[in-house]
This record gives sequence, structure tokens and C-alpha cells, in this order.
Amino acid sequence: IFCNRQIRKFSSWSSCNAWIQTGATLLNGMAISSMESVRRTTENGQPLFVRLIKQMLALDANQRITPSEVLKHPFFNTGLSRSAPCTDMNSTGGENLVVSQQPSSWKSQGSQKFNCSFQNSVEYPQKGHVNTSANPSSSEDDLEISEGTILGDHHMVESFLGEGGFGVVARCRNTKNNQIVAIKVNKSDPDILQQANQEIFILEQLQRLDPDRCNIVEWNGYFLDGERICLNFELIDQSLWDYIGGWNNQGLPIRELRPILHQIANALFHLGSVGIVHADLKPANIMVVNRHESPIKVKLIDFGLALITGDRVGTVGYCAPEVMLGIPYDEAIDMWALGLVAVELATGVPLYPGEDDYDVLKFIIETQGQLPDHLLESGLYTDCYFIEDNYYEQRWTFKTKEQFQYETNYQSKETRYIKLKRLDDLEQLLKVRRGPENGQPLFVRLIKQMLALDANQRITPSEVLKHPFFNTGLSRSAPVLT
Repeated sequence: IFCNRQIRKFSSWSSCNAWIQTGATLLNGMAISSMESVRRTTENGQPLFVRLIKQMLALDANQRITPSEVLKHPFFNTGLSRSAPCTDMNSTGGENLVVSQQPSSWKSQGSQKFNCSFQNSVEYPQKGHVNTSANPSSSEDDLEISEGTILGDHHMVESFLGEGGFGVVARCRNTKNNQIVAIKVNKSDPDILQQANQEIFILEQLQRLDPDRCNIVEWNGYFLDGERICLNFELIDQSLWDYIGGWNNQGLPIRELRPILHQIANALFHLGSVGIVHADLKPANIMVVNRHESPIKVKLIDFGLALITGDRVGTVGYCAPEVMLGIPYDEAIDMWALGLVAVELATGVPLYPGEDDYDVLKFIIETQGQLPDHLLESGLYTDCYFIEDNYYEQRWTFKTKEQFQYETNYQSKETRYIKLKRLDDLEQLLKVRRGPENGQPLFVRLIKQMLALDANQRITPSEVLKHPFFNTGLSRSAPVLT
């Protein structure tokens, strides 16, 4: 019962903690009843039970047994009563399974099928769609903020820079010293307040870093406006997404994107030094300090999803495979996102712009090939997108769009602007668009290392900073990135 009802709740590194705690709890249960056990004769399954506990409590997380392996463990081959729930996810009643932090859209669709579709609702930024009216937020939690509003004691709203599910970002003037800053005003919704508090915790850790040297937005603290939490940041020119748009979405030449990538890698390196994963790296969360400078300087912003450890995070289209499949992850997910940002910088468009995880995985497989079996076997959500077949050398087969639609009611969509049969084709694409440029082969080589399907094979920020791609072309005026 435990395996069927609870195991699939676990995800990410926090799940490893929960998993090892589960083994400890079971072991503790044995200790509590030790006197009773002494009085018993040898029970069927005791050796297998101890063997299972040892596999759960493996000190090396990579050697620790996975939920799917537990479900197939010999300990459970005998002794389960007929009344115990079936572990077959395709059986009736599958809709009663609970998966950690998944939307309520997870319900049975079709004929006795379990819906594994994430159905993420992702809003990509659209130019000109920022609401700068007198009342920029018309959601059920109305912020009631307009130009001229005083936030806190002395921050007057001059204009609105953006909005989202969290609230709005406003350009404000400090009425005491005339300093211009960006204020992120969070709604008073309990869930958003909790996320704001988490962001404050992360930002406090980042105060140990030099924001200019580490390419991270400068945070000036927070204050309360009624029940709303307001975060005070330095005002920065524009997002990298807007900057790419300024090139008519044709992509940047190598000489322009090289210092940008170097600075983002520098930021990730320093985040890793304090044990933080950004977890939502994308062009909209990278800011250009001053678009008129050359070379431009960039900084990471928006640490609302940043974490030390955590559950499902990120934006569809920029998530690493291990996040979509429910495999424990670390800072390597940021490197995957940086690889996709790099491609977008070079081409002007996203590489994998899917609306659903199924589409993104489909695009990845069509371009980079099938994910290795050892990754798929450790994923909590692998069987949502793949069919297991032990009769072939490749154990897992990606579901066809017809199979996935039957199970989830989601109709796969082709949303790619460019289709690459392999990542190496990116070099030819860049040559066709811009002609041969110095550094193109090294750039593609770097992209392939950033987008390694296996996170353990993915290049690290410190390795990126030493990559041959950056040995030439960095201006002396580029920031010192050590």
C-alpha cells in the first residue's frame, strides 16, 4: 500500500531525503517492536525486508534504490493480500494516485488510462502586452496600484515595467533621495506570499556575492505595503528577450553573444558557490544593464523559483529532461537552460518551444536522440511519456502522439521555428544566416556540451568559463569574471 500510494509523491533531491527517512522510519518500526520480534519465530520475508532497507539507506544517492525498483523488489512478490491496491497505473482507480505538486488536471481520460500530462500553462512574453493602465492588475487579487501611488513610505510609482502571476514590477522613485529603482510588488495571496518569502531567503544568501562581479541583480532589501511584500532592486535597462527582439529575432553574431554567454556562466558559477539553483533561467530572466554599451553587460534576475533543493520547477521549453521526468536534479538544470538560451541568442528563436512537456521531449528526442535507459529508469514520470518494453535492446519507447492524446486528451502541437535533425546542423544554419564567422564550430561544440542529455555529462559553469570558445573575442572592457 505504501509503495502504491506514496512513492510517486517524491521528486527532486528533497525526495531523496524523504526516501531515506522512509527507510529509517521502517527500520525504527522494527526497533520499536524488537521485543515482540524476539518472541516470534522467523517470519517469511525478514531477510528480504532487511535487504530492502539497506538499499533504501545507501549512503551514495546514486546507489540508492529507486521507487520503480522498490515496486519490483522481491520483498513484495509474496505476502501482499488480494485486497492490497494494484500497482498497475493503467488499471482502474489509477486516478486516485497522488503525484507531488501536479495540477488538478491530472485525472483519468479515455478508457481506464491514467493522465500523466502536466498541462503546464506557460505564458511567453509578448511585446506591447505589459499592462500600463491606471490599474495594471485586473486579477482576482487586485493590486489597485497606479502611477503616483506611494508604496511603503516613500516609493512613488512612475510607470510599470511588467506583470505576472505574482503581481507587478514598477519603476519607482524614492521620494527621500530621488533614487530610481525597480519594485517587485507581490500580491497578498498566501501562496504568492510564501513564494516571496522564499525569494527573500534566497536573496539574503546572495548578499554574500558582489552583484556586479557575479552578474546578479542588486537587491536593496524589502518592505511592506499593507499586506503586500515589495522587493527593491536596482533598475536595469531591458530583458535579454527584448534585446534579442531588437535584432529582429535574427540572432546575434558570435562576437556579440560570446560575452553574454560568458557572463551568464559566471553568474551560474557563483550561484553554485553558495549552493543555489536558479531553476528558471530564460531570456526573460536575464537583464541587459545598458543596451548602448559595448560589450553589453547582463545580470540574472527573478529568484522566485530559485532553490537549494525542491520539487518541479522551471518554464516549459527551458526545463532539463531530468526535471520533466522527475529525476533528482541539481544545478545542471541551469546549464541546460543556458544551452537553450545560447541557441536562442544565435538564432533569434527558441529551440524547443513546446506548450507541454510531451512536445518538448518529442523535440529533444527528434534532435538529440533517445534518452539513455538509466535515466528513464530513475524517473518518476517516465511511464507518462514512454512505454517499457523488455523485448528490445532499447527498453523504453517514446509514446506516439496518438497514444499520448488517447491517454491525456492533449493534442501534440508542432511549434518549432527551426527543426534540426541533430545539434551539429546548427553550424550550417548559422553559416546560411550570417555567413562563416570565427568561433562557430566551437560555439556548436559548447552547445552540445551544455545540452548533454545526461546531467552528469553536462558541462559545468567553471568548465564553461575555461572553454576554448571564450579564448578569443572577449573585449578587455568585459567584466572580470573569476
